[in-house]
Amino acid sequence: MQLEARGLGFGYEHRASVIDDFDLSIRCGERVALVGASGCGKSTLCKMLAGMLTPHRGEILWNGTPLPTQGYRPVQLIYQHPEQAVNPRWRLRDTLNEGWECDEQTLLSLGIEPAWLDRWPNELSAGELQRICIARALSPQTRILIADEISTMLDVITQAQLWRWIMTVAEQRGMGVLVVTHNRALSERLCERVISL
Repeated sequence: MQLEARGLGFGYEHRASVIDDFDLSIRCGERVALVGASGCGKSTLCKMLAGMLTPHRGEILWNGTPLPTQGYRPVQLIYQHPEQAVNPRWRLRDTLNEGWECDEQTLLSLGIEPAWLDRWPNELSAGELQRICIARALSPQTRILIADEISTMLDVITQAQLWRWIMTVAEQRGMGVLVVTHNRALSERLCERVISL
């Protein structure tokens, strides 16, 4: 199984071209890094690859056919800023269960305390909220996980723990992981292949 982007292009009114003629392929079980400076369009590209933003040019394929944007969602995106990915009017238990009913072992592995689930998003730190978003993205349907600068707000020890856990789960499930970062050292440590944007 493979996610493939061909000739992607996207622009905003204030900037004619953010992404121009971009190609990418990532197979299940593969670890790929996308490295680029802040403002180069990494987050825009992530949203397109996850089916949340329609490219102006090019196509995104899942196993040779157009990427599904409703129902079965094989590609999941973890945002850089977790507060943008949750409904502030939902308790975190409802947010977590929106995608799938997360098992207790997953919560424990991510360091999620049961008491957090009865709280509102603004009652958690950014790092705690990011753990909830990671757990939500790892549904049984997920075949490709896109991690958009997900550890920038975490301390070094927590970063290492989360990345170790994510990569272990990805290997166990045969998932592909796209690590999106400006940190080349991190990308080379985690991934088999590094692409520059």
